[in-house]
Amino acid sequence: MTSDSPKPQFLDTDYGAKLAYHAVAGASPGVIFMTGFKSDMDGGKALALESHCKARGQAFVRFDYRGHGLSSATFEEGCIGDWARDAVAVLDHVAEGPQIVVGSSMGGWIMLLAALARPERIAGLVGIAAAPDFTEDLMWDAFDDSQQALIETEGYLEIPNCYDDEPYRIMKRLIEEGRDHLLLRGPIDLRVPVRLIQGMEDEDVPWRTALKLQELLTSEDVDVTLVKDGGHRLSEPQDLDRLCRIVDQLLDQPGRADKEN
Repeated sequence: MTSDSPKPQFLDTDYGAKLAYHAVAGASPGVIFMTGFKSDMDGGKALALESHCKARGQAFVRFDYRGHGLSSATFEEGCIGDWARDAVAVLDHVAEGPQIVVGSSMGGWIMLLAALARPERIAGLVGIAAAPDFTEDLMWDAFDDSQQALIETEGYLEIPNCYDDEPYRIMKRLIEEGRDHLLLRGPIDLRVPVRLIQGMEDEDVPWRTALKLQELLTSEDVDVTLVKDGGHRLSEPQDLDRLCRIVDQLLDQPGRADKEN
């Protein structure tokens, strides 16, 4: 964050977390961005969407889960249920009215959990390399016997982080608690328009995850955009332009959400 960037505001929750956020006033439905695993609200996609929403006069919110960015607690203390609770708190106390929720990677899982918790607030969903169930399908199931044993005995496992020099410390609680929130095992009862953007060269989230998610969502309005040369981040200028266009499609057709309900 540059020195001339506005200072964040903070939401003091009734469960003790202090969540940093930026909110832009504007037209409804608003747009709220949910970040990825160990990411923060100052990433390229969040800032690009904020700028785009400002330009069209749309309300916009970005925030940090606890243990991420400027919010309270440490990353290792958190788990999927905690971060979903944070997202719902921001929906309840910061965002106003119906929302187009945009979730990147892990944020795609949090987005779905928040939408299931507050379906009446959701006008549409946009997932970018959405990664529901990643703690089980892309972590635990991918760990070999020695890695699984290390988590069981030591309580954590460190794995390389290709985006940073500091490795990810995967806590036993993250894996175990994640099992309480798995979504790809049956129908996902959300009946709003959903747009999924997925790179086919994504080395973190298999592109077929988007197709499985499309199949399991009960909404009849689910489109998947596969980017043949796209990686996981989808943060290049053409990716950001695509994201903004897709968000615009939902913003300009708010009545579609009503037809689904």
